[in-house]
Amino acid sequence: MKLGLKYGVLSAHSKALAVVFGLIGSVSSAETTIVAFGDSLIHGYGLTQGDGFVPQLQAWLTERGVAAKVINGGVSGDTTMGGLSRVAWTLTPDVDAMIVTLGGNDFLRGLDPAASKANITGIVETAQAQGVEVLLTGMQAPGNYGPDYKQAFDALYGEIAREYDTLLADSYFAGLPSDDPAQLGDLMQADGIHPNREGVALIVDALGPQVLDLIERSKD
Repeated sequence: MKLGLKYGVLSAHSKALAVVFGLIGSVSSAETTIVAFGDSLIHGYGLTQGDGFVPQLQAWLTERGVAAKVINGGVSGDTTMGGLSRVAWTLTPDVDAMIVTLGGNDFLRGLDPAASKANITGIVETAQAQGVEVLLTGMQAPGNYGPDYKQAFDALYGEIAREYDTLLADSYFAGLPSDDPAQLGDLMQADGIHPNREGVALIVDALGPQVLDLIERSKD
């Protein structure tokens, strides 16, 4: 009788431990939802389904056993102002983290870097208010607007990252072997602005480790 009671107590205790460890396991393997938020570089302009940044990043994470879902929040032609206008409704309650790739269309239009900085700052503030971790990917303006414009624009991403303690990739295009589009013919589409499938693959390989850091941050 006593032996049976003792066995029953141990069994109940074992079942309780199994439940606890099962919950721990489910938490540690919970899927992280990431919004890739940006313009045509994120949307996948000119690429067939599966070749864009979002599906290639999803494949990169899946191949490494990372439980994450990447959502395409790219809108071709979007500026930082356009991003600010839609960020609040993009960040649904299930979103844990966000990659921000905006600014290219701002400098193509010669928009004031101060305005771009204010818009991206607003995007970051909105994300942080909702508990969403952010990875900023920098953009580098061409030199045709003069050195002062280029310096101000190129610096804004790092300034925001430092002020708001976000993760920062210095350049979205860091994975490409050159900053000169003329030397990237086999990695770019015909417009010389958007990377092709092979170019996107290099970008994802370079950015992937920082996305892993973003995922870890989102779990803290």
